[in-house]
Amino acid sequence: MAKQIDPSMLIHEIIEIDPGNAAILMASGMHCVGCPSAAMESLAEACAVHGMNVDEVVTSINEYLEKKES
Repeated sequence: MAKQIDPSMLIHEIIEIDPGNAAILMASGMHCVGCPSAAMESLAEACAVHGMNVDEVVTSINEYLEKKES
């Protein structure tokens, strides 16, 4: 079973699970994924700052991880 992410996870943890997750975050509008301070924010915090729906981002990343696993 693929690793699942959740809104409380830090950005750097999400990218460590799979570097491809950075591309999903960037495509969603979070262009600061490489910023050291942004890496220490939770996904929920980062989405709030960028006006993004955290549930949509979580779903996108988890779907990507599931497809990659299969």
